Amino acid sequence: MKDYILEMKNITKEYPGVKALDNVNLKIERASIHALVGENGAGKSTLMNILSGTIAHSEYTGQILYNNEECKFQNIHDSEKLGIVIIHQELALIPELTIAENMFLGNERKNKFGIINWNETFHQADAAMKTVGLNESTQSLIKDIGTGKQQLVEIAKAISKNVKLLILDEPTSSLNDEDSRMLLDMLIRFKKEKGITSIIITHKLQEVAYVADEITVIRDGSTIETMDNSDHCINEERIIKGMVGRELEDRYPMREHEISDEIMFEARDWTVYHPIYTEKCVVDNVSFNVRKGEVVGFSGLQGAGRTELAKSLFGKSYGSRIMGREFIANKEVVLNSSRDAILNGLAYVTEDRKTDGLILSETIAKNTTLARMEKIADKRGVVDVSKENRVAKDYVKAMKTKTPSVQQKVGNLSGGNQQKVLLSKWMFAEPQVLFLDEPTRGIDVGAKYEIYLIVNDMVKQGKSVVMISSDLTELLGMCDRIYVMNEGKITGEFSAEEATQEKIMSTILKSDCAAVN
Repeated sequence: MKDYILEMKNITKEYPGVKALDNVNLKIERASIHALVGENGAGKSTLMNILSGTIAHSEYTGQILYNNEECKFQNIHDSEKLGIVIIHQELALIPELTIAENMFLGNERKNKFGIINWNETFHQADAAMKTVGLNESTQSLIKDIGTGKQQLVEIAKAISKNVKLLILDEPTSSLNDEDSRMLLDMLIRFKKEKGITSIIITHKLQEVAYVADEITVIRDGSTIETMDNSDHCINEERIIKGMVGRELEDRYPMREHEISDEIMFEARDWTVYHPIYTEKCVVDNVSFNVRKGEVVGFSGLQGAGRTELAKSLFGKSYGSRIMGREFIANKEVVLNSSRDAILNGLAYVTEDRKTDGLILSETIAKNTTLARMEKIADKRGVVDVSKENRVAKDYVKAMKTKTPSVQQKVGNLSGGNQQKVLLSKWMFAEPQVLFLDEPTRGIDVGAKYEIYLIVNDMVKQGKSVVMISSDLTELLGMCDRIYVMNEGKITGEFSAEEATQEKIMSTILKSDCAAVN
């Protein structure tokens, strides 16, 4: 007989105009790893927010049984007392505080007088960090460690709360393949050595196949099926079929490669220094070009300088002591602000849509027109609201964005639908050159396909796309050429015909070895 640590029965949650969850049922075995998969907006995160108490019991209907006892969590502290800990996709860490301070924030180690016991704090933080294999000083500031290590701090933080059921929402979305595998192996180790149960939400289906003992598919707010993967024989195609309700024969849509000889964008001898540590060179004498109708990819490990390159080219939005020249349609341009870049036909879709790309508290309509508001304003600069709404409705239809209305606040949308609004914003700006920084991070295969179609449509119109991605298969499936960056320099260039994962990784690793030697 199976031993269930958790049962969620007939969970229903409604938002204005939307039924996010409709009688969802879920069973989780003790000391197992259970994956939740589904398209963006399917209800996965909402279900986990209910389980963790982020959504209070009074705001939904249904029943939660944890260790065979009914639970009615009113907040996240109620669930944490029982050992249920959630790690959200956006890490809840304060950059200016130390690892130890972040780990025990709101859960401070105090003496009988209410004063923080720093010796105990650092001792317990060090023990938790050793458990997750994080070799850093407990007094290191969060802002001074990489994203992969920040993710480990979140897990160490959960360990410090005596976690029994760990919920991870897109834990590897910002990690490279090596760091992702290390994190997944850690979950397997926790399961075997500590009996910790994990629920993982991820759109990286190869990770689901690798790590999950069971896989539950949620589609349109309902549970579709739970698959036994204890022998790890379920492949990605089988998972996709459950998610989208059909076979997805080709993940990358075909297009005719009608590339002009005309160079649409070019950077020459581009050099950028760190905005704070101004002696540190982050982009080192980089030159590259993109032709009309071409998709050019940028590959490299985290910290290679790809994002810094794109942001600095977009109106010097990043960096200091910026040197070099940039050309749009064979004309040299000097872009001293993002506004300059937009007016000259350059757009940058950020990798961090929630912080830099969208105003989450505003509506879809306002976000869609944000980059070029003058297009919907009269001569006095007054926005025509009816025109703004019409524009937003057109893009919602074209992008197949799931929303009850263009008046929906963007913060209430799923990650994939937020990404579509972000793309709509920049499409409305009518760029000639579009930089896409991790455009499909944290979104499902169906939404990815729709974004790929948008990219193909852009280049078919004679526009140019630069795609920065940590997903090598995505670059290989979409790009006409691929540049490889490492340590702020371009270390390789491949045509679509000659590019392979092995060649690209070999170029990255060789340049890493050269840097060490």
